[in-house]
Amino acid sequence: MQPMASTAQRATEPAALAPAWRLDGFVASLTSASPNTHAAYRGDVAGFAEWAGRLGIEDPAAVDRLVLRRYIGYLSTRKFARRSVARKVAGIRRYFGWLRRSGAIETDPSTSLHAPSGDGRLPRVLSHADLDVLLDGPSPDDEPMWRRRRDDAVLELLYGSGVRVSELCGLDTDSVDLRGRAVSVWGKGSKERRVPLSDPAVAAIADWLRIRHQVVPASSGAAMFANERGNRLTPRDVRRILDRRSPVPTHPHALRHSFATHLLDGGADLRAVQDLLGHRDVATTQRYTHVSKDRLRTVYSETHPRA
Repeated sequence: MQPMASTAQRATEPAALAPAWRLDGFVASLTSASPNTHAAYRGDVAGFAEWAGRLGIEDPAAVDRLVLRRYIGYLSTRKFARRSVARKVAGIRRYFGWLRRSGAIETDPSTSLHAPSGDGRLPRVLSHADLDVLLDGPSPDDEPMWRRRRDDAVLELLYGSGVRVSELCGLDTDSVDLRGRAVSVWGKGSKERRVPLSDPAVAAIADWLRIRHQVVPASSGAAMFANERGNRLTPRDVRRILDRRSPVPTHPHALRHSFATHLLDGGADLRAVQDLLGHRDVATTQRYTHVSKDRLRTVYSETHPRA
């Protein structure tokens, strides 16, 4: 899959990117990163190189800290979100760090370079009433049974196990252990983790597997889920499932956020939630404690007679 992502990304790069930028070498150095990270970093560095080229800079050795600060300002004037700017700057810092370690430049101009911090916003947490409709609502009269069973299994996995959409789309049939009530997923950094399955998820997956052969052709191999064309399910397909089933506008990632927040609301240990989500840094998981505290304050203010 990685070569396909790289080829697609190259199509969006400047046609006359100077060889001195060594972009292919940089991407090849990201051995522990996912294909999506490869594509993001390639695009971020290529975008900077194109911008620098308009200033007459054709070699990264000619880039200094002032140039990088001007680029951050340029991104801000283009109305990129602060989080997007921060990600682009992180990719550029990693790129110049690699150039320094490989001896292509003598001094790293990105050292101590700061970018606007992300705004930290999370998708809305679905209410229990919204989840009841999403997971257990009636099917449209014209919906085929195979699609209902597939969608049930997809949604129960997203909410019941908190897996990422990309992790769900990458599942194979041997990733699921119904007897052991667990699913093995490959997360960021190509790290595998084993996540428990809820009772509704086990039932929904079992129902889907009984008719999977009617939908997934042999050409799709062991893909757990497929779309109407018989190809492996994609994140866009998952978004369509949410659009059909959710009573409110909902992003697929909101199910993962709801999973984490509801666990913390119920008293789950922060470290346990970190392991379930596959977060490398507990600080990432701590974002959900802020959401949970906000929810508790809202409940208190709306229900306590002396609030």
